Amino acid sequence: MMTQPAYINRFVREPERKAITTISRTQAWKLEKQGLFPKRIKLGNRSVGWKLSELMEWIDNQPTAEA
Repeated sequence: MMTQPAYINRFVREPERKAITTISRTQAWKLEKQGLFPKRIKLGNRSVGWKLSELMEWIDNQPTAEA
């Protein structure tokens, strides 16, 4: 197993998560509840984030459109 560079394991907040995954907050929440999207991590009383490495893995595992 290859280790990830340290910057891949940083936390991203909602605006960056949306830019990376291109799905809405509501869609991400629905997929998370179904176990199909990385779980958010509580960072503070009113803030959450996601591990960048988990988001990138989720993207890599999405089906691609066939021509």
